[in-house]
Amino acid sequence: VKLYADEEGAKEVRSLGAIAVSAIARVEVTAALWRKCRLGELSPAQASLLATAFEADLLGTDEVVARFAVLALSATILERAAGLLATNSLRACDAVQLASALAARDADPELESFACFDHELRDAAAAAGLRPLPG
Repeated sequence: VKLYADEEGAKEVRSLGAIAVSAIARVEVTAALWRKCRLGELSPAQASLLATAFEADLLGTDEVVARFAVLALSATILERAAGLLATNSLRACDAVQLASALAARDADPELESFACFDHELRDAAAAAGLRPLPG
């Protein structure tokens, strides 16, 4: 959301290079943008524009190369997310995001950072051996 909406932490997120996200981000980010609209933080036109920009960055278009590496939701990721819930105080979607990040790290051990602003999710990521961003 911080890539698209001006809010605390946006500068840090916008300075990141390559970003891997769980496929569930398609729903989470869009929901967050429209929630900002319902709260009066964005106009409907702004929310629509930002949601469209996010979709283009997520999926790519004929004119735009996808900005994110998207990790598909697999049974393995969902099982790992369920396991994370037993030992961490996480919301379901946050557990899926963290499990996806851990799957990405399993595939490429050089991936060691995890961008998030939620304290419980930051703690769980650190406990799993990821370096929370911003530092």
